[in-house]
Amino acid sequence: MTKKILILLFILIPINANALIEVDITRGNLNPLPLAVSPLSIDEESRKGFEKILKKENIGSEISNIVENNLRTSGLFNPLDKKAFLQAADIANLKPRFEDWNLIKAQALITGKVNYVDDKLRVEFRLWDVLAAKEMMALAFTTVPNNWRRVGHIISDKVYERLTGEKGYFDTRIIYVSEEGPKTQRIKKLAIMDQDGANNKFLTLGNELVLTPRFNPASQMVTYLSYFKNMPRVYLLDIETGTQEVVGDFPGMTFAPRFSPDGKKIIMSFAKDGKSDIYTMDLENRIVEKITNHPSIDTSPSYSPDGKYITFNSDRSGYQQIYVMKNDGSNVKRISFGNGLYGTPVWSPRGDLIAFTKLHKGKFYIGVMRTDGSGERLLTENYYQEAPSWSPNGRVLIFYRETKTNSKGEGFSAKLWSIDLTGYNERQIKTRTDASDPSWSSLLSN
Repeated sequence: MTKKILILLFILIPINANALIEVDITRGNLNPLPLAVSPLSIDEESRKGFEKILKKENIGSEISNIVENNLRTSGLFNPLDKKAFLQAADIANLKPRFEDWNLIKAQALITGKVNYVDDKLRVEFRLWDVLAAKEMMALAFTTVPNNWRRVGHIISDKVYERLTGEKGYFDTRIIYVSEEGPKTQRIKKLAIMDQDGANNKFLTLGNELVLTPRFNPASQMVTYLSYFKNMPRVYLLDIETGTQEVVGDFPGMTFAPRFSPDGKKIIMSFAKDGKSDIYTMDLENRIVEKITNHPSIDTSPSYSPDGKYITFNSDRSGYQQIYVMKNDGSNVKRISFGNGLYGTPVWSPRGDLIAFTKLHKGKFYIGVMRTDGSGERLLTENYYQEAPSWSPNGRVLIFYRETKTNSKGEGFSAKLWSIDLTGYNERQIKTRTDASDPSWSSLLSN
């Protein structure tokens, strides 16, 4: 269960318009900003209190490590080695000696302190512009001690937003399908974790096959597909309460559902009489509405963030391509015209791009294009990879990648990977088991 965090704003000083800090968010990790993340200072009494509760020697250092790792993995920041720091953490938080931080070439500095107050965790942090020798931001958070990891993620989001002008994506979770066993007899469970791989939990037992979990953009609700007695069944699962609900049995389902942006509908596709069409279901009254009616295979629907349009893939042109239509099924337009087969289109939360999977000459690509089909860019290629899902700020894609087996069927694996929409900063996301079908949540702190 996610615990609420009380955020107290005690200082907020906007940076001078002529400040020298600049984070170029259009060029991936080509010029990451050098910044210093000083360990959060902690007094001895607070240290002992948290050590007793959390079994951690220095919770201030643990929180700062989360902030440092988050900013590093974004590809936009270069956290400097703490061994090079010339000023102690507690003194730096009160008044940084900017000449010391300039000396190690830090352009931004994060300081702070941790206190144990009335059985609560109180964290204060400050963001400094080293070049301008000014404070950019200062915030305080109060929460239960067990929420210390989330505090680190929220600080990361605040710093990211202040330095880039875009919302962060660190205080989020990823739901996915955990896979174990040989390729022909995989045990698949629903699993969830923080975006950095921590706090991994299994949500199903593996007795039934589960596929394609998808987060509700408006809440911590998940829809997923499971086979009950060989029948496709759609479930709704509330991550906060653990409450699970069967939406219905759907024979002929060809692609698992996604939510509408307001979370009130799900959209999916069904096959009947040799063709597949797209349908929506109102979750309140369970009314099902048919959106497409074409003698082809229409599948993989995804809403635009304003809910006015739907992207999907169809073979109505003779082979699989990406299309866009209004949410009532009218005004259908093909937008992909490149070589190869296109699938799994997913609209960016920012509304400006559509991510997709592409198969061309035996290789699978994850790419993006504008919503009119222009500006196609292939970000990564491999033997087999698919199912892109956007971070809530529309800057990063997560997907899964499979390896090829040898002649004996050995060597198979499925792993989660992420990549910046610029095509840089590709990295594997560690999971306890093999993993597939990831879906990124919205910000928990919204």
